[in-house]
Amino acid sequence: MTNRLPEKQHSFLSVPQRAAVNLRLGRGVRLRARAEMTPAGLLAVGGLVAAILVSTARIVDAARTPRQPPRG
Repeated sequence: MTNRLPEKQHSFLSVPQRAAVNLRLGRGVRLRARAEMTPAGLLAVGGLVAAILVSTARIVDAARTPRQPPRG
C-alpha cells in the first residue's frame, strides 16, 4: 500500500493568468510590465468597475436635475 497524498483539485477560478509586455521606444526608453491575476480576481475587478460606472451615472443625473425651491 502506498501513502500518496490526494491530488489537489484546482478550480478554474483559482488558476492564475499571466501577461507580460516589453515596449521599447527609441534607444533610451524601455518599459517592461508583468501582471498576474486569477479569473476570480478579474471578476471582482469587473464588479467594482461596474459599480463605479453605475454610481457615476447616478451622480451626473442628479447634478443635471434642477433643484426645486422649498415649499412654504
